[in-house]
Amino acid sequence: MSAPQPPIYSLSVSAVGPLIDEFTAAGVWVFFREGAPDELLEFALLHSAEAPRAPIAAGQALDIDGHAYTITAVGELANDNIRALGHLVLKANGATEAELPGDVSIEARPLPNPSIGTTLRIWKEAS
Repeated sequence: MSAPQPPIYSLSVSAVGPLIDEFTAAGVWVFFREGAPDELLEFALLHSAEAPRAPIAAGQALDIDGHAYTITAVGELANDNIRALGHLVLKANGATEAELPGDVSIEARPLPNPSIGTTLRIWKEAS
């Protein structure tokens, strides 16, 4: 039996914007690396994670504090945005094609309530 592979991307939330409850209810989370412009802070989840070790793609496994999801679609700009800005738009809409170029869609299930310390991890292969 081989050792489990480490995630290709991992982040821990360091700040939660005041509008995040409304966004969570709509099934949308917007992440930015710390240092994002003030006008984005109201609806963002901030983190200090490095860039992913490999591209994020449909079919990969995503975990939020022990809640497992499958990535269903990745927009054409999503990986560039994550590498350059730590910017990730996560939508729990089950879309098989991203609505917007920066979107990462996951299964259409409720998102947990985020808080400081919430972790998000992505693995190259679904388990």
